[in-house]
Amino acid sequence: MHSLSRRLLVSVAVPLALFFGVMMLVLDTGFRALSERSLHELLDAQIVTLIAAAEPAPSGGYDAPLKGLDTRLATPDSGLYAQIRSNSHTWRSPSTVGVPIDFGPPLAQGQRQFSYAMVAHTRVAIESRGISFEDDPTRAQALTFSVAVSLTPYEEQLWLFRSRMLGWFSGLMLLLLLSLAALLRRVLAPLRRLEREIHEVEEGRSEMLGAGYPRELSGVASHLNTLLVGERKRVARYRDTLGNLAHGLKTPLAVMRSAVSADAASDAAARTIGTEIDRMTDIIEHQLKRAAASGGALLGQAPVGVAAVASDLRSALLKVYSRKDLSIELAIQEGSHFIGDRGDFVELLGNLMDNACKWCREKVRVSVTVEDGGAGGRENLALVVEDDGKGIARQDRDKVLERGVRTDEKVPGHGLGLAMVHDTVDLYGGKLVVDASALGGARFSLRLPGKRLG
Repeated sequence: MHSLSRRLLVSVAVPLALFFGVMMLVLDTGFRALSERSLHELLDAQIVTLIAAAEPAPSGGYDAPLKGLDTRLATPDSGLYAQIRSNSHTWRSPSTVGVPIDFGPPLAQGQRQFSYAMVAHTRVAIESRGISFEDDPTRAQALTFSVAVSLTPYEEQLWLFRSRMLGWFSGLMLLLLLSLAALLRRVLAPLRRLEREIHEVEEGRSEMLGAGYPRELSGVASHLNTLLVGERKRVARYRDTLGNLAHGLKTPLAVMRSAVSADAASDAAARTIGTEIDRMTDIIEHQLKRAAASGGALLGQAPVGVAAVASDLRSALLKVYSRKDLSIELAIQEGSHFIGDRGDFVELLGNLMDNACKWCREKVRVSVTVEDGGAGGRENLALVVEDDGKGIARQDRDKVLERGVRTDEKVPGHGLGLAMVHDTVDLYGGKLVVDASALGGARFSLRLPGKRLG
């Protein structure tokens, strides 16, 4: 979870859900307690009414005229049932017709009993009392008055309360989270702006971060701007100094070369000196180019379009090697870009393609794709240059990357091109692998900082 807003929302939502859950549990418990109290009060009231309406029966025991009692007692299976039980007589309300309800055992005088039972797949609550009348003409020792009520209405009311309570609390929680999300969006807007502007600087669409940040972020933005300006000035000063050094070294070498060129044809020593001067010039150019490389993707550098650079190099190399029946195939993923200095990439790809054209028979292939770099969400540029030449022997694959090393002295060159490629790849934190190509020649596989745009 990389989003700060999401972390805050989840951090608030979890305790909020727990709080609402506890509140729902407390309210549900209270509602059930209130319902049970109301149920007991209803049963007590029905029993008192039943006791007041009881009259002695001619056959013994007691009956209860329906007049003055709850009308539900006269309706079969109405959900309210009553019974008066003595030693010799039992009276049941008409509502018990067809309902196999067991009111429980007879009770002694003064006893009370409350229980739950299942009647025809319906849950009922039963309350019974054992009493006796002092002026009982039947002289019954004890009577058991029982009333039962169906719990279906109470359960339906309970579930209705629960569903409404869940809806209320869910709606309230959603409303609170939406309000919090809106507040977070407003509060974290400067952070999103900072992220967006840094991204624009990385892609080269902007050189500096903007102003107007809150106090907590203004210091970060100003220090980043100072770092960007200082880095650009340092690199520019470094390269200017190296350019001056290159000019100062090349001029004396040129004078020395011209001084010995007149005697080079006849004097072996002069020829040796001229060869060494040429080698010194190549070494100086190599070291200056290596030092001048940016060494990574500086902030503010615009991504380099790979397809345009490769197409320009292809056109130039086809002219240089026009004597060969040469075919250069480009297979470049659309939108592939190199993150770094354009000059570094032109030199790197140019050396690889020139080396492939030099050693191939008739075919060179350049393949470029953008791959997921793994951690951090970064992407890598996968670049492969291969040819159909005779290839590089396994024991020589590491040597060809060393400065001044050539596997074939008959082919013109100073052995610096691949060394420059290797140094540039190292400076950018990339990876270079030399192996055999399916075309028959050598294959150079690189991993460099890159991304896919568009």
